[in-house]
Amino acid sequence: MPAPQPSRQDLLAAMLRIRAYEEKIVAFHEQGPFPHVCTSVGQEAAAVGVVSALEREDQILTNHRSAGHLLARGADPGRLLAEVMGRATGYCKGRSGTLHISAKELGVILTSTIVGGELSLAPGVALSRTLLGGEGIVVCFFGDGAACEGIFHESLNLASVWNLPVLYVCENNQWQAFVHRRETMVGDHIAPWAASYGMDSLVVDGNDVEAVLEAATRAAAQVRATRRPFLLEAWTYRQRGHMEPHDQSYVDPAELEAWLPKDPIARLEARLLADGELTPAGLETLRAQARAAMDSAAAFALDSPYPDPSELTADVYA
Repeated sequence: MPAPQPSRQDLLAAMLRIRAYEEKIVAFHEQGPFPHVCTSVGQEAAAVGVVSALEREDQILTNHRSAGHLLARGADPGRLLAEVMGRATGYCKGRSGTLHISAKELGVILTSTIVGGELSLAPGVALSRTLLGGEGIVVCFFGDGAACEGIFHESLNLASVWNLPVLYVCENNQWQAFVHRRETMVGDHIAPWAASYGMDSLVVDGNDVEAVLEAATRAAAQVRATRRPFLLEAWTYRQRGHMEPHDQSYVDPAELEAWLPKDPIARLEARLLADGELTPAGLETLRAQARAAMDSAAAFALDSPYPDPSELTADVYA
């Protein structure tokens, strides 16, 4: 059953929740020692736009910048923060941390900290879906850095040869850890590479959540109908360092200054205000609700216990 299309205010609220979650992570780092986390500030439109186009039976594989995808899918921010902090109430009982979160009830198969790790598993998950039947598709999020790995080409080739229902989503955020994409690839975009594997592709403005939602809806519908893979590239920008609390001393200040006005949240806010769909007071209410939700999430995580040592070997292979 197709999911109802979210309203523009719903899209904004979802992005604000993601931003507030990651601002909470940043605040924890500023206060003192805290586990390393890879934030995706500036990429909220790609996460919300794509995930909002999915259906309940669809499955997701994602990467080290997974919080936006999980929150857009409906994850509880308190359980996410608890997982980051290694608490027993986290999605994986504190065992995965931020870099390996999975949430079976949300259809999120895994978060992979290995660059391209999710690409290596996407064809297998999609093959399973095909053999078991059903209409669900597999959505694989990865970055421009992973696209420069050999596994990218192996994954797309296999998905194409085997006619697998995979929607590949490349969040091209311009930076591959501490290396700019211009140092590792020729040309700006990854999407054209899909043609070599007989696969359709599309580049979308990844900082325009409405454009992403429209493109992802069409792409997902095509994968659903043809049971063939598709590559969607969201052209976006990572506004913070590779990990918290890294700075951005390696980033050209002029580049960052040019991208900040394209912030996806600010763009949609301005659009809704200009169209009269939201008042300044209404906007502040949405922002306050997002901040309050993350304050509650942080309180829940901080109050949660650590796993009992007796469970050290539970749920693992020995």
